[in-house]
Amino acid sequence: MALHPDPDPGSPVILPTTELPGPLAEAGWLGRQVDRLGYIFAAGIVIAALVLLLEVFLRYIFNSPTRWAHETTTFLCGIAFIFGGLYCASRNSHIRVVLIYDSLSPYWRRVMDVLISIVSCIASLAFTYAAVLMVRNATFAPSGAFRLERSGSAWNPPTPALVKTFLLVVMILLALQYLVLAWNHFRRLKGDRRG
Repeated sequence: MALHPDPDPGSPVILPTTELPGPLAEAGWLGRQVDRLGYIFAAGIVIAALVLLLEVFLRYIFNSPTRWAHETTTFLCGIAFIFGGLYCASRNSHIRVVLIYDSLSPYWRRVMDVLISIVSCIASLAFTYAAVLMVRNATFAPSGAFRLERSGSAWNPPTPALVKTFLLVVMILLALQYLVLAWNHFRRLKGDRRG
């Protein structure tokens, strides 16, 4: 919904916008692919809920709980939440304080979009470096031999290493997404200046 002024300037009315939900145009090809992948991770949340429902049924009806349900749901929800940051960046649907941003003219908003994207890219690169260190520790033993960090439970899957590796991939994509956003906002800024 968008706020559009009524012919009477003192009484604004709310009208539906014609924009379809989806990635920003400035997010480019990467943003469109991230938007499509969002359905897979949304399905993961639904699968996690079904696994929990199955676990409750098996535990309390048949008194036969599984060893894998808790870690499976934690893994599915964890990777969905990690992907959610990239998804929100491509759609410009992340939470932000817009007190100053909303008071700016369209030109200065575009300038702020460029600066925010650059700062976010730098922050993403810093988190990428931290993720590289985590992945190195989660995938290699101190001796240098390849081994995946495991959960240590009775089932003992390698989900900690998988989640950390997925976080690294998402952080790389997030930095790239912010770089694409910065470049495309900058291109539109140049177009606004000419127009």
